[in-house]
Amino acid sequence: MMKREIVIMLVVILLVGTSCSQIQTRQQRGTAGGALIGAIAGAGLGQAIGRDTAGTLWGAAIGSVVGGIAGHEIAYYMDQQEQQLQAVAAQSQAMTIARTRDVLTATFKSDVMFDFNSSAIKPGGYAELNNVARVLNQYPETAIRIEGHTDASGSEVYNQALSEKRATAVKNALIQRGVHQARIQALGFGESMPISSNPAMNRRVSIVIVPIQG
Repeated sequence: MMKREIVIMLVVILLVGTSCSQIQTRQQRGTAGGALIGAIAGAGLGQAIGRDTAGTLWGAAIGSVVGGIAGHEIAYYMDQQEQQLQAVAAQSQAMTIARTRDVLTATFKSDVMFDFNSSAIKPGGYAELNNVARVLNQYPETAIRIEGHTDASGSEVYNQALSEKRATAVKNALIQRGVHQARIQALGFGESMPISSNPAMNRRVSIVIVPIQG
């Protein structure tokens, strides 16, 4: 076993142990086994999403806290969540919803969320996040990855930092609205993932919602 894998497993065990001890003081002892299974499943999810050590540890933390969905129930669970998000998007001028298999992505136009060169969320952005947070809180057995993107104006280093700050701002706003912080990972991609020749389309923030299989 490689040294990095050993480190990952040790941290996963620590996360599970902490979660289990907390659960045992509040609930029945048998629930701790569910936390262990959830952490292991979550670690696999994190590796699949992030493809790195940080992603694996994030997934383990999620799994130990929120558990997971039975495999045969995932499609229905995500169908229901998609319907509610589409209803929110229908009332929005800034958000679109896309689905790839059982992964949902809510994408926001950056100019609605942030002023130019700013990572402070605008009032209109908070209104959008209020609605999204209500749906996320109804479907807790999902992992949430917030992705910040910029256009190519300015330096690459500046754009990377700005995208990270914007993703973190959205993460903090969701936490303030009751979404469990262990579910959320914030990442900035700067100018590295353009989707259009139109710079305005490339300035965006996406909330990627992934089911956790128990």
